[in-house]
Amino acid sequence: MRQIRHRFGVDFEVFWLIYPVLGAFIGFVAGLLGVGGGGVMVPMLTSLFLMQGFPHELVVHLALGTSMAAIVPTSIASLRAHHRHGAVRGEVLKRITLGILLGTFAGTFIASRVDSRSLAVFFALFMAYVSFQMFAGVRPAPHRELPGFWLTNLVGFGIGLISALVAIGGGSLSIPFMLFSNIPMAAAVGTSAAIGLPIALSGTLGYLVNGLGVEGAPPYSFGFIYLPAFVLISGVSVLTAPLGAKLAHRLPVQTLKRVFAVVLLMLAAKMVHGVFF
Repeated sequence: MRQIRHRFGVDFEVFWLIYPVLGAFIGFVAGLLGVGGGGVMVPMLTSLFLMQGFPHELVVHLALGTSMAAIVPTSIASLRAHHRHGAVRGEVLKRITLGILLGTFAGTFIASRVDSRSLAVFFALFMAYVSFQMFAGVRPAPHRELPGFWLTNLVGFGIGLISALVAIGGGSLSIPFMLFSNIPMAAAVGTSAAIGLPIALSGTLGYLVNGLGVEGAPPYSFGFIYLPAFVLISGVSVLTAPLGAKLAHRLPVQTLKRVFAVVLLMLAAKMVHGVFF
């Protein structure tokens, strides 16, 4: 594996230099388009981990765990921003958080027992659904009020479960659910940002626990979290997200979302190809 030597004599992986660039892109896109970075991070990290020679059977699990951990700082920043604008619905959080936490944590146990190829296929199929949403601008019409505590938590369990399997903040699932439940778009987006935090925290814990003691894990990994990627991606993405948010008011966001939808499909396809071939 190629390495460079720091002038103080410390060895650094050449690939580590790519992670800040990836973090800058992910933060910028998240701020610009209002989408989470999991759709980009998971296939990119899978490719990078394969290039680094990580065990084939662990690359997708490490990509999912690392991506979920990297979402935590950006989720906190996003939650604070939306809370300042009064766009977070407390009644939704009270009814859905328990289900989100349990579903996400359970999803990491399922993911840890599924092989990389199956996870890659599921990820690609889900990204196809997300890409269709973004490309077509689909918004479900409101049909009813928010369900009661247990039914909302059941929905939250499903959102958390799927979010853990694809390492996303859940917005592509929670926003349509809230729009369907007669919650205005601005409040749905803000509340979805708040929901992303328990998803990220529970998912990070789950991937950490399930990856402990796994044979063949690369150096600097903690459970299914590869620490260099986590630190470098999350540290930079928090800095570039505000820049993307500022440009969101000046650029044709809907057109960019359609372009990004195609990019997501291409990345997912590359991920599946890398895992199978």
